[in-house]
Amino acid sequence: MSFVAEVEVRFRDHDSFGHVNNAVYATYCEQARVRFFEEVMDTPLSDPHIVVAHLELDYRAPIEGVGTVEVEVEAGDPGGKSFPIYYTLSYEGEVVATGETVQVAMDGEGRPTRVPDQWREAIAHQP
Repeated sequence: MSFVAEVEVRFRDHDSFGHVNNAVYATYCEQARVRFFEEVMDTPLSDPHIVVAHLELDYRAPIEGVGTVEVEVEAGDPGGKSFPIYYTLSYEGEVVATGETVQVAMDGEGRPTRVPDQWREAIAHQP
């Protein structure tokens, strides 16, 4: 079973068509990623040594109304300096979007560096 974060859908997330704005889906992924890093990776995402280098989202259905989005999060195998995180967003039992981000580990001078062993271990044993 993967890590799942519940994220609140707020009225303000909606556009003039009554759907959640497409950019807000990225925010839902971000909120779930923060929780994933804190709870699974034991690392606060405020750590300046993590950056998102790539974001991709595929929309499958609009979110209409307020409530809760369930965001399933799963990290992929780390490469040398980066690793992917995959997302499945569901609303009222229906998959509404899937996505992927690529995280890059950074050193103290802001240059890409090897993914820390602590993160590799956490990814290998994620839920």
